Amino acid sequence: MYNNRYFYFTFFLFILNQVTSYAQHETLSVSGLVLDTQTNEPIEYATIAIMDTQSKEAITGTISAQDGRFSLETDATNFYIDISFIGYSTKTIHTFNRENNRIDLKTVLLEPALEGLDEVLIQAETSQTVFKLDKRIFNVGKDLSASGASALEVLNNVPSVSVNIEGAISLRGNEGVQILVNGKPSVLAGDDGSSLGIITADMIESIEVITNPSAKYDAQGTSGIINIILKKSEKRGLNGSASLNVGVPNSNSFGLSINKRTEKFNLFSQLGFGIRTYPTEYESINADLIDDITITNYGDSEFDEKFGNILIGADYYINDRNVITLSGSYAYEVEDQTASSEFYQTDASNTVTDRWHRNEYTEATNPKIRYELQYKSDFKRHEDQTLLFSALGNYFRKDQTSQFDNITTFGTMDSFKQQSRTDYKLEDYIFKLDYTHPFLEHYTLETGSQYTLNKVSNDYAVSDFAGGVWIEDPFLTNVFDLNQNVFAVYTTAAYEANKWGFKLGFRLENTAINTLLETTNQSDDQNYTNLFPSAYTSYKVSDDFSLQLGYSNRINRPSLRQLNPFSNIRNNYNISEGNPELQPEYTNSYELTSIQKYENISFSMSLYYWYTTDVIEYITVSQSNVSVSRPENVGTNNTIGFEANGKYSPLKWLTIHGDFNFNYFDRKGLFELQSFDFTGNRWTTSITAKVKLPADFDFEISENYNSKYETLQQTVSAINFVDLGVRKKIVKGRIILNLSIRDVFATRVDETTTTQPDFYLYNSRQRGRFVNFGISYGFGKGEAMQFSGQRR
Repeated sequence: MYNNRYFYFTFFLFILNQVTSYAQHETLSVSGLVLDTQTNEPIEYATIAIMDTQSKEAITGTISAQDGRFSLETDATNFYIDISFIGYSTKTIHTFNRENNRIDLKTVLLEPALEGLDEVLIQAETSQTVFKLDKRIFNVGKDLSASGASALEVLNNVPSVSVNIEGAISLRGNEGVQILVNGKPSVLAGDDGSSLGIITADMIESIEVITNPSAKYDAQGTSGIINIILKKSEKRGLNGSASLNVGVPNSNSFGLSINKRTEKFNLFSQLGFGIRTYPTEYESINADLIDDITITNYGDSEFDEKFGNILIGADYYINDRNVITLSGSYAYEVEDQTASSEFYQTDASNTVTDRWHRNEYTEATNPKIRYELQYKSDFKRHEDQTLLFSALGNYFRKDQTSQFDNITTFGTMDSFKQQSRTDYKLEDYIFKLDYTHPFLEHYTLETGSQYTLNKVSNDYAVSDFAGGVWIEDPFLTNVFDLNQNVFAVYTTAAYEANKWGFKLGFRLENTAINTLLETTNQSDDQNYTNLFPSAYTSYKVSDDFSLQLGYSNRINRPSLRQLNPFSNIRNNYNISEGNPELQPEYTNSYELTSIQKYENISFSMSLYYWYTTDVIEYITVSQSNVSVSRPENVGTNNTIGFEANGKYSPLKWLTIHGDFNFNYFDRKGLFELQSFDFTGNRWTTSITAKVKLPADFDFEISENYNSKYETLQQTVSAINFVDLGVRKKIVKGRIILNLSIRDVFATRVDETTTTQPDFYLYNSRQRGRFVNFGISYGFGKGEAMQFSGQRR
């Protein structure tokens, strides 16, 4: 019995060996279809690997086509199949049917792997910062690109950059930062940053942080630049987000963002609409120190805004090296504002002599159109050799009417009514051409040009109600036209080795400005040409410590509000107006920065010096308790300062951001034979703690403090306020719940005082506490992009 069993067993092994030996010479065909388990969309470029069972190493493999299908052949006999794609859980198949030397896997569904970030951090490439001559580059690694994070979350991982829980972006504690996409303004980088919600981490190649911009960039002053570099042709299928927000005061909005990538096209769109309310409490005191007459005003206002917007765009990939982008957006806003103010006048004995109400009713509509065309070409010769052309257009219009009723409740002052009308139109066009040419091994030449056209028309009228009819006031009625054209050319040359490098650049700008008051035929023409040099050098002490030294010359051209001579009659006793003869400011900026990285700390310190000429300051004069503020060019300003900012993660669940900025200034000014020489200092600091709590809760609290400081005539009071927020992810990050509170203790009050020999002014303004709750749902491959469509 035993011998028979042994014989049969031996015979079985012999037959099996023969069959196996024969099969080793047979070729197997493996095919199938890879789909997203949630959207049923095909997954292009998924990796299909034939893995050896014993060694666990890949024997052969392929990638899926645009429709998700794949096919490959193998001679292996002892194997299993792995199917994977970035951002998805790997599918491992050990059991499959062979028929006629074919294995048909039919449909393979991949599940997004949103919860596996910690594992990816261990196995995959991590994000890192590279120090360049005039900027820092944060290369986005797989730890972020595979996580389904939004562009805002990527920015929050960049040293010196902070994004609060509402999505507001700041650079070294300053929110006045310009956001670029691929080196240029874009409809994806609007002022509120909400359009960034349709950019996911896997679309981003790197983030460039520029604190002292070179000659390549517009010489118009800015606190810094954040440039988001998108990958050339990543095909990621469909992803998007829908958001709903409610708040107190009224802050309700809905937003929808969608992005779809195919082999030739990247389609993106965004839709949003909502209503918001901004309440304000204010107080002002106008004291005539000669006649001892004081007018005090206190009241509140409510600004209601209804808005809707839509954005549509597409990238078309002509081939691997050429891409065209066309995009546009349209927004429409309806504004209503009501204000109720109480005025009273007192004499030298502090006795009330007159009292009256002033009520305001304002309505406005604002259509906005923005569109963009871009062409980018990469050269085969070098990966960094590029040619970029872009054209950006912007149109904005405001039709506004206001009515003011003064009702006397005590005293002899007559009641009266006023009306104001504004028909405002703005058109901006930017044409930009940039070429980058690397040569030899360490040298790069950049050159390009930019043409900017600004056209503004403001038809403004003030009318008084008399004799039952409205009569326009000729002294407060006019049409103001502004045309500003800026043409610029630039070139930079750089040498950059492993340890040391330098970069020199020159930018030549010609500015032509024409202002015209049509009714009175008053015009002012300005035409000037400026050369703006820049120079940078850096030394890399080690991989974790670098020094950067930079110089740039900048210009700050007056804004429309500063040039427009019309008076604001919202408060007849505190009037502000523009100055069409205002000249631009010029600043020489020097900066020495050290950047240090430790295992869980990034720290930056800067010493800076600014020398500014033709400084723009508001000069206030007062007569008969009516103060008029007007911008003027007054002298020079020397500023020396120190700035430090850092990001510290002592624990996996805790990250602390801190910013501190101190500067000392020395002003030299003379205006209408009056000396305005003075010295002073100011400092700001902020600290933010971000805590990851169990059950996918995130908590954030930040405190901000701005010190008291002085201008030519004013003293600006200190401000201290606290913001906090809580966020909860559910359904593997597909849904995000968010609660945020701005100015938790309602301590953010803007206060200014002006003390002069013949008058005293005091003004305060407070918005109060804002509470907002939002829910966002993400579909496709990414997490929910919170606050998409929300307008600030």
